[in-house]
Amino acid sequence: MNKKIISFIILAGLFGMASLANAQIDNPIPYNSFCGLITKGIIPAVAMVVGALGVIMMIISGILFVTSAGSPEKVSKARAALTYAIGGIVIALAAEAIVGTIKYIVGASASCS
Repeated sequence: MNKKIISFIILAGLFGMASLANAQIDNPIPYNSFCGLITKGIIPAVAMVVGALGVIMMIISGILFVTSAGSPEKVSKARAALTYAIGGIVIALAAEAIVGTIKYIVGASASCS
């Protein structure tokens, strides 16, 4: 017989046996909606990572301040790093409020809890 015909018969037989494999897969994600995944899973995780990176950047900017030895350009670089680190921490702390405000503006507060 032709290889194409044999391959088709084997493939049709495998698809025919698929109904015998009555497998049920449980949901590995503890959230039942996409909105729940975003608001209760992803946003807090991202906020935690951004907050941790902000604290690390504050430590690095402190080291830059200490090692600047009075050089104006190194002090300005350390000050800019500290400013960005504080901004990142503020955004991380306000992440849930920002998402809540956007949900309120869009009108998704009733359907997305």
